Amino acid sequence: MTAPTLSPALVAHLPTGMLVGGHWGPAAGGRTFEVADPATGEVLFDVADATADDGRRALDSAADAAGPWRAAAPRERSEVLRAAYERITARTDAFASLITAECGKPLAEARAEVAYGAEFLRWYAEQAVRADGLVRIAPAGANRQLVHRRPVGPALLVTPWNFPIAMATRKIGPALAAGCPVVVKPASATPLTTMLVAEVIRSELADRGLPTGVVNVVPTSSPGDLTGPLLGDDRLRKLSFTGSTAVGRTLLAQAADQVLRCSMELGGNAPFLVLADADLDAAVDGAVVAKLRNAGQSCVAANRFYVHDSLAREFARRLADRFASLRVGPGARDGVDVGPLIDAGAVDRVAGLVDDATGRGAQLLTGGDRPEGPGSFYEPTVLAGVDPDARAVREEIFGPVAPVVAVADDDEAIALANATEYGLAAYAYTTSLDRAMRVSDEVEAGMIGINRGMVSDASAPFGGVKASGLGREGGEAGLEEYLETVYVAL
Repeated sequence: MTAPTLSPALVAHLPTGMLVGGHWGPAAGGRTFEVADPATGEVLFDVADATADDGRRALDSAADAAGPWRAAAPRERSEVLRAAYERITARTDAFASLITAECGKPLAEARAEVAYGAEFLRWYAEQAVRADGLVRIAPAGANRQLVHRRPVGPALLVTPWNFPIAMATRKIGPALAAGCPVVVKPASATPLTTMLVAEVIRSELADRGLPTGVVNVVPTSSPGDLTGPLLGDDRLRKLSFTGSTAVGRTLLAQAADQVLRCSMELGGNAPFLVLADADLDAAVDGAVVAKLRNAGQSCVAANRFYVHDSLAREFARRLADRFASLRVGPGARDGVDVGPLIDAGAVDRVAGLVDDATGRGAQLLTGGDRPEGPGSFYEPTVLAGVDPDARAVREEIFGPVAPVVAVADDDEAIALANATEYGLAAYAYTTSLDRAMRVSDEVEAGMIGINRGMVSDASAPFGGVKASGLGREGGEAGLEEYLETVYVAL
């Protein structure tokens, strides 16, 4: 049985244009691009395809709104975000069905994402009134020092396709709480959910008589054509980007001319360490969660499994049994555990990584194939005896493949975990507090899960080290990214 498709009411009120100055409208010249369902390949909607001129109009709107929004009382900004949180959670099923339609993930995961994404709006509604400063007498006693915070200014928010509500609210929430108007460039594969979030906030601003140009949305199929001119405009003061390290490096170079404040959440290659004293049942449970959320299409997905020699064979066998029991199919279908990858190109890339690993001697324990029929599906796959130099170990997989590498001891596990340019997330299973603290101290990652397969939380700082990015999103640190510190000597 297939769950109901998008409701007629949702379809009738779903924005598919650009949001500029509080109004939805077409792109210049009426350009559009298609958004497809990855489970079927069928086109869902045609969406406005913004040009560089459209992007400038959006920045015009944000710049015009900057003064009034900065002047709005922190409590007013807080109440807008809180009301948006409540309106989104009240429509959980509608948002979840839209996420499943354009992103592919099972409805249960989509509902969880709605809860997670909405929580950023609630968290930053509470933080909006907490941009603290200080007043103190200077150490020499000659004057007083006043330190206060003010918004950075108009911000460009570039979001990825894999979590279309959460990645939008994780940026929009702190920006609005701090007093920064925004131009949002959603991913072309999954713009619809982000646009619906923006409509909720636009409507809330309008109902309260606040400037609706605070939130602008410019979907486009040519992101470089749009972002380049915006990054060169001196009215823009902040860039927040989530995506690949390669694109992040390009954007950082472009942002350098205007010396923009940048938050960059880039690629990951998360190690999953199972140390000699690990609880094997707990490690397998955690591995399923860390690997297969959104079919492995997550920047914090476990990518490389380093397992002590004494446990490696049994861990791989149990993990393969669990993967083999999962049902693959369209996310809207009842009982589906793993949905499609985002498109056929993603399937080709994952298949190539598996072929490379097996060509180097890895043993295929389960999966390793594309199910017949429409859609961009790939079976959950476990590889044992993987060469540490295999591409599936060195590159971010972004798919439902778990390569297992046996290691001799903790030293080797930690050394291999750090043998990458990336440092976003890491996971470790051990029953020893000393071992847990050593991993926390020595593994080079911005987020580390000890005996748990999920680290994301709206109230916690999310971000990486090395080539995995700059700055943090979530928690108190997320608000700091949108605030300037001003010192006044009195």
